[in-house]
Amino acid sequence: MEKPEDKRPLIVGIGGTPRPQSSSERALAISLEAARDCGARTIMISGPDLMVPMYTPDQSQRTPEALRLVEAIRSCEGLIVSSPAYHGSLSGLIKNALDYTEDLREDPRVYLDGVAVGLIACAGGWQAGAQTLATLRGIVHALRGWPTPMGASINTSTGVFDESGACVDLGTTMQLRTVGEQVVEFARMRGMLAAPPPRVAM
Repeated sequence: MEKPEDKRPLIVGIGGTPRPQSSSERALAISLEAARDCGARTIMISGPDLMVPMYTPDQSQRTPEALRLVEAIRSCEGLIVSSPAYHGSLSGLIKNALDYTEDLREDPRVYLDGVAVGLIACAGGWQAGAQTLATLRGIVHALRGWPTPMGASINTSTGVFDESGACVDLGTTMQLRTVGEQVVEFARMRGMLAAPPPRVAM
């Protein structure tokens, strides 16, 4: 007997830095937790798992880590991207991961076409976070994705995470959870629009 198809939306999160448990990774985990609470399946690709070779368009060989990244993005109904803000923009690690979406250019669903994308920027101040969030939105638009209305800009200098990694600021937690919730909501709406109309008995 075949297993019933799992129709829960798949939400993929990419983010963090080479350092485990970075602020951007912790923020991503909170958004993905909210997505699971909304009934979604989630995959998180963060930290060392994002340390794939620099994307080269004319190089067809892919490492296992790069293949996992591309396949996860290919199969997702929603995506959450969480980046640290480095000098007013996203990190090279996250930009390189997003560059791998070029492998989806000939897919039936090109790049991130129609995919709900939640965005998070973590910075040691307010200005860099806002600039990074705007840059992330521009990249997602270029990839035909749908940035959610809520994007989270987190000022980590205010001590929003404690030593254990837990978020101790209610406002920050609400921002991050809203990002995850909106990605699931938009993914479900997109799924309903793409579904074939129900058959009517004659």
